[in-house]
Amino acid sequence: MNMICESENINDYLLEINEVNYSHPKIKEKVSELFHEYQSDIEKAIVAFEFVRDEISHSWDIQSKRVTCYASEVLQLKEGICYAKSHLLASLLRSQGIPTGFCYQRLMLFDTPEKGYCIHALNAIFLKSVNKWIRIDARGNKEGVNAQFSIEEERLAFTVNEELGEKDYPIIYSKPHPKTLIVLEEHTDALEMYKHYLPESL
Repeated sequence: MNMICESENINDYLLEINEVNYSHPKIKEKVSELFHEYQSDIEKAIVAFEFVRDEISHSWDIQSKRVTCYASEVLQLKEGICYAKSHLLASLLRSQGIPTGFCYQRLMLFDTPEKGYCIHALNAIFLKSVNKWIRIDARGNKEGVNAQFSIEEERLAFTVNEELGEKDYPIIYSKPHPKTLIVLEEHTDALEMYKHYLPESL
């Protein structure tokens, strides 16, 4: 898929915003644990990706009702849905000067079109050392989901099936999509939000 940057200014993918609050003390503390000055951009990206994928639980997988949004909150509580986890990964990587954006897929919410669709969030990062954008998905692995860091061939959590109405959106957004933020702001029960209120399209 040919990815399209929403902004032509690479610095827009390094900005600190409300949801990507890498100046927060909790984020700074984790940054000092994860990174050191001798790591390459690829090494830093792998460390951050695997931390968010493996150490931050997906709310649905653990059946938690708690809704998280801000990167610092996701880190502190160690849980969130894909939207929240993408905020934390962006925060960690932007703190290291690695441009990080937000990408989306339209997926079946469960296993058939009749059960509805949802918007799924992942990240795109620009690696200067190889001069390319790649997509990575730190949603969290489980049975049937095996996302890995890969520079050459994407190994995402989900492969879209266009015949069933699923879709890869090509835009790399510099900020989380407003539809994803609204749903996090408006709900206090993550399980109800996940089952009934996630946006179905962008």
